[in-house]
Amino acid sequence: MLSIVDNRTFKRLFFQVLDHNPTHEDMIAFFGRFQAVLQARQLTVQGITTDGSPLYPAAIRAVWGNLPHQICEFHILKDLNQAILRAVAQVRKQLAIQQPKLGRGRPKSSQTKLVQKRQRLQQKISDLFEYRYLFVQHHLTDAEQATLQRITRALPHLRVLRQIMDQVYRLFDRRCRTATALSKLAHLRQRVQRFSQLRQVLKGLFSANVEKALTFLDDRLLGATSNAVERGNRRYRKMQKTVYRVRTYAHIVARIALDLFREALMPPRLATLHLLHFARTKP
Repeated sequence: MLSIVDNRTFKRLFFQVLDHNPTHEDMIAFFGRFQAVLQARQLTVQGITTDGSPLYPAAIRAVWGNLPHQICEFHILKDLNQAILRAVAQVRKQLAIQQPKLGRGRPKSSQTKLVQKRQRLQQKISDLFEYRYLFVQHHLTDAEQATLQRITRALPHLRVLRQIMDQVYRLFDRRCRTATALSKLAHLRQRVQRFSQLRQVLKGLFSANVEKALTFLDDRLLGATSNAVERGNRRYRKMQKTVYRVRTYAHIVARIALDLFREALMPPRLATLHLLHFARTKP
């Protein structure tokens, strides 16, 4: 399902339901029809926000030319967060391999040091699993900072990962401009390049989509995320779990068209309700 939603009012503007996965030709045709509708109403597109799909850039250039194109900030951060969590999971596996092997039964007195080492490593593995969210959480309290320092003791590369994640979050700070954020991104990439292991973990940081995800910093009206579309589509995915017939092509089109009709009638309905409420409360 292809959908265009106003990122300011969260209202669906245009949609198309396909019976196959969309292609570049489908996207160009879809955007072209939407542009024709806008031209008939003497409206223009000032900017567009999408996820990181490779289908959009060529279609946007073909229909609107050099239009400000914002890649969803949420999708970029999600990919980087998953990479960080995979790196923490890899450290847990390496610690599990380092655990000394003990025979079955109660350990002997001569194995006391081995038992203690195994217990320390097992506690370290458990802490890294329990507090793994601290490596990707945006803001940390003083107590969480102390916990992070404790569980990363003797693991300096994990502390570097957390520092890099803090710098990534600062890239999307609305208080700076796109040029400033791109300069910070260049310095961050140079820092990551110096570490071969980090370069493999954070290879998504070198994607061209990261630069496009910073476009919104120069435009206060351009949405930073594509949550408007995601929120609209979530309604239909939830509906399809309970109402089986909504999965068919005809019913999906009918449901979306009904919602568009309801949204079109909403302003006069709200005005009527407001007038009735005012009339009832009037002495």
